[in-house]
Amino acid sequence: MELFHPATTSCPDTVHGVCWIFAKMRRMAVQRTLTGTILKRDIMRMMLVWLIWQSNFGIFSRGEITNSKAAAEPECNSIDTNFYSINGDDTLGYSKVNYKRSSMDGWNLTSQKLIDSFPLDSIEQNYVRQVRDCIFSAIQPTPFKSAVTLAAVSKEVVEDLFDLDVSITKTKEFIQFVSGAKVLPGSISLAHRYGGHQFGVWSGQLGDGRAHLLGAYVNRHGTRWELQLKGSGKTPYSRDGDGRAVLRSSLREFLCSEALNYLEIPTSRAASLVISNDDVKRDNFYNGNVKNEKGAIVLRVAKSWFRFGSLEILAYSGEIELLRKLVDFVIEHHFPLINATGSNKYLEFFSQVVTDTSYLIARWMSVGFAHGVCNTDNFSIISITIDYGPFGFMDYYDPNFVPNTSDDEGRYKIGNQANVGRYNLDKLKKALNSLLAPKQQLLAEQILKGYPGLYQAKFVELFKAKLGLSGFDDSDDYLIAFLLKLMEDTRADFTMTFRQLSEIYKQDLEVKSISKEYWALQDLAKHKKFSHWINLYLLRLKSNPIDSDDARRIRMQSVNPRYIFRNWMAESAIKKAERNDFSEIHLLQKILRHPFTKQTEAEEAGYSSRPPPWAKDLRVSCSS
Repeated sequence: MELFHPATTSCPDTVHGVCWIFAKMRRMAVQRTLTGTILKRDIMRMMLVWLIWQSNFGIFSRGEITNSKAAAEPECNSIDTNFYSINGDDTLGYSKVNYKRSSMDGWNLTSQKLIDSFPLDSIEQNYVRQVRDCIFSAIQPTPFKSAVTLAAVSKEVVEDLFDLDVSITKTKEFIQFVSGAKVLPGSISLAHRYGGHQFGVWSGQLGDGRAHLLGAYVNRHGTRWELQLKGSGKTPYSRDGDGRAVLRSSLREFLCSEALNYLEIPTSRAASLVISNDDVKRDNFYNGNVKNEKGAIVLRVAKSWFRFGSLEILAYSGEIELLRKLVDFVIEHHFPLINATGSNKYLEFFSQVVTDTSYLIARWMSVGFAHGVCNTDNFSIISITIDYGPFGFMDYYDPNFVPNTSDDEGRYKIGNQANVGRYNLDKLKKALNSLLAPKQQLLAEQILKGYPGLYQAKFVELFKAKLGLSGFDDSDDYLIAFLLKLMEDTRADFTMTFRQLSEIYKQDLEVKSISKEYWALQDLAKHKKFSHWINLYLLRLKSNPIDSDDARRIRMQSVNPRYIFRNWMAESAIKKAERNDFSEIHLLQKILRHPFTKQTEAEEAGYSSRPPPWAKDLRVSCSS
């Protein structure tokens, strides 16, 4: 019996080298039963490479994405303590004395740095059109006609990123601001022009079709944050859209961006969610069943909203000097370790984006997260997670999991995200070619060929951490691959399998005593090779440097979440919110802030239990 086999014999989109490895395995007639002896080292490594790129479960790296702090010049707000209150609460992670504004008076945003750096759209009127020779169009948000309700806020974003006391969120001024009804003095809202490859096809001009960049704020820590409304009205980039977003998709984005943040995955943040009674027409599954839904706006926050498609549109349009200016800006403000005057700065920039992108996708995989729409316009140039649409956290382990029902061909299935990352980086490389000398273009190609190796190394690092393995052992690759194969065969829950391995005592594993509370492990134990894997695992744990079982459990629980934002939880919160009941949004906010800690309320809500039977029928699409 072959332990692993390909889903197809052709590899048109597979990362360079993977097909060769698999072909070599076939030529060598590598056959192996799970009860046999451990494969030789080179064969094990080839198996693991195939598993990485076909089952694609990557690595949770705690390495930091490179970011810079903006210079405290025109955009840096001076701190006036007259507007601040002193709070001794240190639960948000900063000092005992926290300075937070108790009023929005004097709290300003500015887009001046962007306006000074790039030409604006010369046409001021707001109508859909093809735009050239600019990065942004200056366009005001369009407020809702009906009254809005503030459904949720992120206290951490408001207080730690914005320097505002959370009590401000109850004021009329704040609600007007986050719903696009009030533009702060000095703020010029912008819609960004970009393009992108969507589902493998160049789609031309895309852009912020329903988003408005309100400006940037530099907080007391010296960190610059760009604030953007999503669902705030039409822009020149709206194409056939109405410029709006609906409750269900906005709620999902608000909660998931915060959830990923607390899973320590680089992401945009969400400050607030407002809901209106304005009717927004949507055909959820593109089957002709158009319905009226509630409109909503999310205030999103990121250090930059530039994406791969920001560069692509300029390269495709032949606007090379503007492309150069944009890349120089990105390097200066977000890649401080790169010499901005060096002859190889664009090559270094590309190399860093390749590395950071591989790490980001690996982090997604470490928690079973499928983005759903991995187009180049949805890939951040600073390698954070952006543009939450038909995403999904996988329940049972399935490398073919596709969260997006609009993805008929499964291009963006969870098992193909790493390959798609390589595809997107290739498109970014092509956009940069006009800034690179011929020899540099060849070097960029070599850099891109290193992407699979970066991903693979992180894969092994992650799963060793998830399994509590320290030190080095030749058998680690096989042990990881073996477990994932058992999980795939038994459809064991991905999150809870690893979490319950973190919680169960080694002595219970030794006697194969798995109690009912470890339901995911009970599913895994149905496999006839489970006992063999447990024996290998226990043998490997003995080789850890001086290590107690309690230390192992604590270490593993710190990287294996007990709670993730599953689709059924989102659906439950959406149904309640449609009735103006926001209680489950608030509960999920509370629980997802601490995904690695067991919580009574979460247990009572069933957030670590088997997903309810109706969860398997849930569907999400690009309609939002």
